[in-house]
Amino acid sequence: MRDDFLIFEPQDVDLSRSPLRGRCEAETFVLGAFNPGFTRLPSGNLLMMVRVAEGLVDAGTRSLRWENGRYVVDEWPADRVDATDPRILKITGDPWRPLALTSLSWLLPVELSSDGERVEAIHYDRAIVPAASYQAYGVEDPRISRVGNEWVMTTCSVSPERLCTTLHRSRDAMEWTLEGIVLDHQNKDMLIFEGQSGGRYWAQTRPLGETWFAYPPGAEWRAGPAINLATSPDLLHWKPYEKPGLRPHAATVSTARMGGGTPPILTKRGWLTLWHGVEPGAEVGIYRTYWSILDRDDPSITVATEHTPLIEPAPQLTGHLAESKYLDSVVFTTGIVDAGDHYLVASGEADLACRLTRIDKGRIA
Repeated sequence: MRDDFLIFEPQDVDLSRSPLRGRCEAETFVLGAFNPGFTRLPSGNLLMMVRVAEGLVDAGTRSLRWENGRYVVDEWPADRVDATDPRILKITGDPWRPLALTSLSWLLPVELSSDGERVEAIHYDRAIVPAASYQAYGVEDPRISRVGNEWVMTTCSVSPERLCTTLHRSRDAMEWTLEGIVLDHQNKDMLIFEGQSGGRYWAQTRPLGETWFAYPPGAEWRAGPAINLATSPDLLHWKPYEKPGLRPHAATVSTARMGGGTPPILTKRGWLTLWHGVEPGAEVGIYRTYWSILDRDDPSITVATEHTPLIEPAPQLTGHLAESKYLDSVVFTTGIVDAGDHYLVASGEADLACRLTRIDKGRIA
């Protein structure tokens, strides 16, 4: 078996079967097929819920948006737009620096063999697409958790109305029901624990903002985006946990910014969670994957962790996609399954393709 490889790439998406066909007049292409939610199906096969970013060809100062069941193109005045990033349009002249997107994201279920070595089926008929005004710019970055007898999936829903976290539920991980918004503030990485603790459901969250209050000089921690915790009685209503979760450590700049990666799974030592740390530099920073084990009864307590990355960006994996690449320094881990003597970990590589990595369980000790 392969240990570290790409399993799904932009050219694997059949745009003739895209949900945008017949509902969008503009010509599009696949900007990326990446950041997959990941779980094991009742059949034993694996499911990747792939984020497909479908972009405008020759976008220029145009952006793509869902509106009442159709996909429309907005034309922005050239003197009001910074279009240097192929993914976004920065609208200038406003104090709040709003963004528009040159692509719109939808979710494509891709079924893999039980060992993750090959694609068995691509379920275009079960794609998850924008369905409400709060998803006008798309549905992004799914995370799938198996909780009891059901699967739950968090997604980031993007629109001019809000940047929020939405929840889907399923009894078989194939037919999903949108439950609506569960976190209304800006939150990019909500991960629901695969099981309860203390009779409650738990989740990791990562609120965004522009103001961070400093720790005192010499403190163990660094101010900035961190991984918080929340609890819920029903998976729909979430209360922030009073104690802090995982925080950027002052001893390393590699985690100057951090966010959740894989939904925490229960091991003999506690809850295993993989998360991303971002070192300043390159285009958007250098994204790497790290691990921590959290106490099974109080996940605010870290039992074990490492400053050494578990997974690094691998530009060689996307070398054959050089003409499509715009990032080289990003691995964004989004899912994990138990595969016996190892874990199989799913990531987005370079905001472009889906990567699978086998991690020996002895590596996390």
